[in-house]
Amino acid sequence: MNPRSEILENECLQLAKAVLSAEADAILHTANLLDKRFFQAINLLLDHQNGKVIVTGIGKSGHIGQKIVSTFCSTGTPAVFLHATEAVHGDLGIYTPGDPTILISKSGTTAELVRLIPVLREFESPLIGILGNINSPLARAVDVILDASVLREADPLNLAPTSSSTVALALGDALAAVLIQARGFNKNDFAKLHPSGQLGKNLWLNVADLLHPLEKIACVSGDSTIREVVIEMTRFPLGAACILDDQQRLLGLVTDGDMRRILQIDQDMRALRAVDLMTRNPITVLVNASLKEAVDLMENRPSQISVLPVVDDSGKFCGLIRIHDIYQSDLRE
Repeated sequence: MNPRSEILENECLQLAKAVLSAEADAILHTANLLDKRFFQAINLLLDHQNGKVIVTGIGKSGHIGQKIVSTFCSTGTPAVFLHATEAVHGDLGIYTPGDPTILISKSGTTAELVRLIPVLREFESPLIGILGNINSPLARAVDVILDASVLREADPLNLAPTSSSTVALALGDALAAVLIQARGFNKNDFAKLHPSGQLGKNLWLNVADLLHPLEKIACVSGDSTIREVVIEMTRFPLGAACILDDQQRLLGLVTDGDMRRILQIDQDMRALRAVDLMTRNPITVLVNASLKEAVDLMENRPSQISVLPVVDDSGKFCGLIRIHDIYQSDLRE
């Protein structure tokens, strides 16, 4: 191997973009190759409702297989990864009759997988091949072929599994996505399988679990002076003050950013009232909404917001939730 040589920034970026483009093109090529065989593979997986899916491969294909198994399990399809070498040394005990097997191989000639075929037939296992060569020994042995062939790998040497491993992973994602819909798997099901971690907790917990209640928030009236607003925001440093009417309905919101901006304006602030500074009709979230809905409201927008007023179904103000609360709260771990 040659010692490290210098590479220019422009050359580096061009090569990286070429790799990403090549892998994207490979996935599009695979999408165009999909036909009734994909539907047949889905039906094989659906027909074995009470068992599990076995995924097997060697090397990089094995790593891809482990990721596919993880995706299957988290989306309602029980699955187990079987190392093709360890299989014949006792690990075949994971099988129950009829468990379907997904075999992943770029060449379609992987010796460890080819040797497994007769054994898997004894287990009455339907065989699905994610194969980079549809004219190979494995292609002739499996029940359904998913064509994972690529024109070339994305690396400069055209040797390392790059485009081919990406395509195999994408086909696994496609299988998982269709199974989600076919099985009626929903967000509640997903949350049950992900009770911990940020992703699952965003679904599992509601805004009500983390909101700051009325008595712990800077709340003022529209007639409050800027000085009174600052005092309340200092007393309850949550990043915002909520302007309420006599019925505790939200009229507007004043944030720390609003205060900084007004200080840059050359005018007599003593004459200003909260109603002059507040954002009217701010974005709100329902108290029974999931944390995911709150996160989407705050982050999926051109200008992200960090605080969100909370209201009930009648529009009555309930509290305030911050993006910091969602990502840092003790309830998260």
